[in-house]
Amino acid sequence: MRVAPIKTRKVTIGSLTTQELLDESLSELSEGCVVAISSKVVAICEGRTVPIDSIDKNDLIKQEADYFLPVQMDQYGYHFTITNKTLIASAGIDESNADGNYVLWPADSQKSANSIRAYLAKRFGLKNVGVIITDSTCTPMRIGTLGIAIGHSGFAALNDYRGKPDLFGRPLEVTNSSIAGGLAAAAGLLMGEGSEQTPIVILDDLPFVTFQQQDPTPEELEEYYIKNKDEDLFAPFLNAAEWQKGGNN
Repeated sequence: MRVAPIKTRKVTIGSLTTQELLDESLSELSEGCVVAISSKVVAICEGRTVPIDSIDKNDLIKQEADYFLPVQMDQYGYHFTITNKTLIASAGIDESNADGNYVLWPADSQKSANSIRAYLAKRFGLKNVGVIITDSTCTPMRIGTLGIAIGHSGFAALNDYRGKPDLFGRPLEVTNSSIAGGLAAAAGLLMGEGSEQTPIVILDDLPFVTFQQQDPTPEELEEYYIKNKDEDLFAPFLNAAEWQKGGNN
């Protein structure tokens, strides 16, 4: 696998659209590549920002979240939220590299990924091209952030090992490898978290990726996300919390 970051201009509110950013940042793409784009940059290009002095952040988080926990429960002052089927701090809202604004998630990250994939396929005449919208989060019991996919298009997000034998012939029962998640994590390393100004990453030489010349179906998207907390490996922890409904529910 090859992973290459793309340096872009400093993306500011109202300066350009996502398509314009892609036009000026990508001169060529190869068949069988995946383009990862930071959700923050997509959101800024889509106008998904709110001036910091115009709203209380706690109110904004509750508005954007599907479910949230009271901020008093976290020693660092963060809201735990479930937003768009993702456990994420503060409903994905961020203040870094935002020039005095709160940056929200794209209104529909999956729709954005589908649209970008279709545009890139047409512009570069490609059959097999994937897109990931990425964000970063923390993992329990580990220090540091890790890239995650909050939207993907053009490839199978999971590699299902269930029913296949391991090295000793034992059938695997529950293992699914997250292709979209792994690619997002690799891209996140090169995007960085500070002033790198590399919100686009190109991944290619991907023999483990199964490309699809279409958007993910509703059934495929349903398979990628846990349907409800009871099915999650961490259900004992998720169900122990007293979640409150947010405005996005």
